Amino acid sequence: MTTTTVFAPDRAIYIQSHITLALLAMPGAMIVLWLTGTPHVWTGAVGGLAAVALRGWYLMDEELGHVWELTTEGLKGPAMRYVALTDLAKLRKIGSAVQLITTGGDKHLIKFQADPQATIARIDAARPARE
Repeated sequence: MTTTTVFAPDRAIYIQSHITLALLAMPGAMIVLWLTGTPHVWTGAVGGLAAVALRGWYLMDEELGHVWELTTEGLKGPAMRYVALTDLAKLRKIGSAVQLITTGGDKHLIKFQADPQATIARIDAARPARE
C-alpha cells in the first residue's frame, strides 16, 4: 500500500474552530446563569472563554497529530483506524472536518481540514469506479 496523499490537520483551522466554539460557549454560559438567577451573568462569558481556551491548549498537540494517509487501497488514520476505499459508502463535510461513513455504518472524522471539499474530491478520485 503506497501512500498517495496525507491529510494533516491545519493549525490555523484548529484555532479558528476553537474561536468559533468560544463565541458560542460564552453567551450560552451567560444564558444559563441568567436563567438560574445568578446576579453576575458576565462570569459566564469569562468561564466559557476560559473553558474553551484551556481545552484547546490542552488538546492541541494531540489533535494536530491525527494524520490520515490515503493509500492506493484505503485510508489509514490515527489509533490504527483503517477504512478501505471499497468500503466507503459516503463522504460529507461537517464544518472543517470530513466524515467518512462505511457501508457497515462506522463513522470517522478527518478533522481540521483547510479545504474539506478538496479532501473529499481527492478521496473520491482515489475510489474505484462504481458499477
